Amino acid sequence: MTATPGPHPRGARNPGSQGALRHLNQERLVEFLLANGPSTQAELARGTGLSTATVSNIVRDMAGKGVVSTSPVTSSGRRALLVQLADTGDVAVGIDFGRRHVRIVLATLGYEVTAERQLALEPGYDVMTAVRETAGLLDAMLAEGGHDRESVLSVGVGIPGPIDRRTGTVLQGAILPEWVGITRRELEQAFRFPVVVGNDANLGALGEVTWGANRGVRNLIFVKIGTGIGAGLILNGQPYYGYLGITGELGHTPVAEHGVICRCGNRGCLETVASTSVMIELLGRGSSSPVTTADVLRRGLERDPAVIRVVSDAGTAIGRAIGNVANVINPELVLVGGPLVGLGDTLLDPIRLGIQHNAIPVIAGTTRVSVSSLGDRAESLGAAALVIQGALAGED
Repeated sequence: MTATPGPHPRGARNPGSQGALRHLNQERLVEFLLANGPSTQAELARGTGLSTATVSNIVRDMAGKGVVSTSPVTSSGRRALLVQLADTGDVAVGIDFGRRHVRIVLATLGYEVTAERQLALEPGYDVMTAVRETAGLLDAMLAEGGHDRESVLSVGVGIPGPIDRRTGTVLQGAILPEWVGITRRELEQAFRFPVVVGNDANLGALGEVTWGANRGVRNLIFVKIGTGIGAGLILNGQPYYGYLGITGELGHTPVAEHGVICRCGNRGCLETVASTSVMIELLGRGSSSPVTTADVLRRGLERDPAVIRVVSDAGTAIGRAIGNVANVINPELVLVGGPLVGLGDTLLDPIRLGIQHNAIPVIAGTTRVSVSSLGDRAESLGAAALVIQGALAGED
């Protein structure tokens, strides 16, 4: 692994000297850029508490030393200077496993994607076979990019299911039951790299605030609507994982007292009335051919009355569940991801209505609802961000 850009280590000589203070301030900027991605000088000042003049001087010095690069941008209608860490040759790998695909991204410490590939997977795939195929594709991508294995910081892996952060083990309740019981150690053996694992919704949320158009939002709910319904939480600028790492299980919020039994063992969970699987089942009744998620999206865009009604009912139920969470954490923004986001306001308007039904008026009125700015890349980019942020922890 090559050296991470940055100042001298903590504990340098003469800690009270002007030079030592400058090194500490430079370190604060590097830490902020690792955690948040490319940022304007104004954002650096707000995020670190340093004055704009101090930030400007340090950035100028860091750019001269090749630690960062700068480029002009427009922020809030004004000209600004975007600052990002320079490419040191270190590689962050982000991988997202879904029901039918795996996506891999390679990125620099400056949050620049250098390579991206996707591999189709068969439904019900054997997990470790898929992992080994993915490891082979990753090796090929590294070779194509001229990267040696020592340049890889680690591999971030997103999985659609709850993960015990103490052990890195996928727990019961995963949308893909084949993943249950898989451990971080098994993934490390297959990839032959250090591995960090994360729930896909959590990684989607992290991706949005580090890579997406919503970079820098400090209080956010990212809701992924698919076969399952999960939520990733950003609270006060940080991902929220709870005690064990099992948070955001929105799909297992009871919404129908006398509803059907959910796979989690409870009755009437949101997932049993609003997942894409339920929509497909409802629309497939009486149909001579199977209905797919792509069909729901296509027919919704064509304003098919049955699809509009099914999506509306599901969206309202999801919005009610989000409203309950919003009352607790008061988010600035709710982002919706998943295969149906192409429906736009056909999906979002019922969600907004459901939030209005359950959230107190001031929260409902100030919480924005929008679709993911990253589409189906959010989770893999979030996994890469998890690796980049881990580079900061590795310095200590």
